[in-house]
Amino acid sequence: MLYLDGAALAARLHRHELINRLQQAFASDSTAPPRQHYALGDGAGRSLLIMPAWRTGGPVGVKLVTVVDTNAVRGLPSVNACYVLIDCDTGVPRAVLDGTELTLRRTGAASALAARYLARPDAARLLMVGTGALAPHVVLSHAAARPITAVRIWGRRPERAREVATALGNHGFSVEPCDDLAAGVTWADIVSCATLSSTPLIEGRWLRPGQHLDLIGSFRPDMREADDTAVARAELYVDTRAGALAEAGELVQTLASGVIGLADIRAELSELVRGTAPGRRAPDTITLFKSVGTAIEDLAAAELAVEGGAPGHAG
Repeated sequence: MLYLDGAALAARLHRHELINRLQQAFASDSTAPPRQHYALGDGAGRSLLIMPAWRTGGPVGVKLVTVVDTNAVRGLPSVNACYVLIDCDTGVPRAVLDGTELTLRRTGAASALAARYLARPDAARLLMVGTGALAPHVVLSHAAARPITAVRIWGRRPERAREVATALGNHGFSVEPCDDLAAGVTWADIVSCATLSSTPLIEGRWLRPGQHLDLIGSFRPDMREADDTAVARAELYVDTRAGALAEAGELVQTLASGVIGLADIRAELSELVRGTAPGRRAPDTITLFKSVGTAIEDLAAAELAVEGGAPGHAG
């Protein structure tokens, strides 16, 4: 049985190729049942997620994910995972993959795929809100999809923002830490958020016409990264309606309070990819993409990694 650790996945999952593979996956007929979400122990910041998916004529994949909010103070990643790829005909496991690296890369790729349809083609300035392990992957994935020339990094701990900015040097764009979140949002063409915040960070009054807001962090109804005004001002898109309407605090809370209605969610990613729904409709539109993650992305990334090929620089 094949085992691919994080380094092997990094060498095999080239960002532009992965974005294209996700585009193919969302255009195909795949099955991804709702992920199972369990609170561990007393449920205070510790969760277990189980995410299966399969495709007709292809393998079955299952990801096991743990989220521990307090791991940051231990110097450990908040999210850890492993992935198992199984032969659909025989039920025999084919490969075990490092699910953490898989998740980081496919999550960044999914946001970049959405940006192909929702961000302005000339979007060149990116604000990254969040300084966790996902942040560099989101930045580099967006840079593979749009002509990014300048990046700013904001985090609650300025020293960590400086560390992320330094680590992202030599990638063909300028990068610097951002101390003023409001100014950073106004400056950016694309604002990406990947945090575990339970209170809004992005205020709608900061947004300007033409921006794209990419919300990644929240995966429970009590979590959110943008306020009601931001949600109300934007044209709304999601990775999957089923996942986002059950888990995305930005949508669950604003739907419950009547700030938005179900009809305000214009499309999910598969509809954008298949061309059954339009993406950005005008240069001055504010677009918002909310992702909570779907097992379709994991399966596509795992298949691409297992296909192998000559390992190369993946970024």
